[in-house]
Amino acid sequence: MKKKKYVNSGTVTLLSFAVESECTFLDYIKGGTQINFTVAIDFTASNGNPSQSTSLHYMSPYQLNAYALALTAVGEIIQHYDSDKMFPALGFGAKLPPDGRVSHEFPLNGNQENPSCCGIDGILEAYHSSLRTVQLYGPTNFAPVVTHVARNAAAVQDGSQYSVLLIITDGVISDMAQTKEAIVNAAKLPMSIIIVGVGQAEFDAMVELDGDDVRISSRGKLAERDIVQFVPFRDYVDRTGNHVLSMARLARDVLAEIPDQLVSYMKAQGIRPRPPPTVPVSSLPQSPAGSPSGSPLHTHI
Repeated sequence: MKKKKYVNSGTVTLLSFAVESECTFLDYIKGGTQINFTVAIDFTASNGNPSQSTSLHYMSPYQLNAYALALTAVGEIIQHYDSDKMFPALGFGAKLPPDGRVSHEFPLNGNQENPSCCGIDGILEAYHSSLRTVQLYGPTNFAPVVTHVARNAAAVQDGSQYSVLLIITDGVISDMAQTKEAIVNAAKLPMSIIIVGVGQAEFDAMVELDGDDVRISSRGKLAERDIVQFVPFRDYVDRTGNHVLSMARLARDVLAEIPDQLVSYMKAQGIRPRPPPTVPVSSLPQSPAGSPSGSPLHTHI
């Protein structure tokens, strides 16, 4: 500015700008987006004989086993985001009657045409029934159930539906390469995967699938989104025997990433929330306490 010919130090020209509103998980839920919940349960022999108390599948007359506790904790919350309360329930790693063929994608209710169960109680009933009829076997393959849910998710990609697959397993995965490929393919679809590991096994492979530190890839292709959340069930076993409190923490942690994962899909696809319909408050999803905003999914927001 000491120079007589000084005009300025340069100019900045603003060519365009836009104001974008950030949409939340609840904006989509209010607009009618349904959460389609599917559960897949590990029926491999490493769980132990269900008739013995040392088995992870042991049906005690006094308390729920780890599989049933994990299913109930997550299902009790997520069911409020699905209007028909009909949930497909699958098993993997068992020999089925009458011919003993091994299946990694069988309906717990025995209905190949419609594997859906009515409510969480319906899933638990079908789970207990399957334990009495199938033979625990192996190996531990995830890819078939991931692909099963991905097929359904691929059928509706307009933002009206979002699929969540809960896999409950006890052990080391046997088809890691195929599962990684299935997850990479599923990452571009409206779906998320929750994995709950029960028992005392090492779950290093599950941590890799979680992808929080390193985004998973298959055949040189990176997953478009992080859609997997893994938690070990043993971290939530309350030594004092207070299952209510520990299962509430489990539900909170496994569901914490679902809202952001749903929003990331909608954003990537350019899908805006639909205007919320005019409905009475009484028809909104209710928490056990009666408040429409009392669940971990809402609380996360």
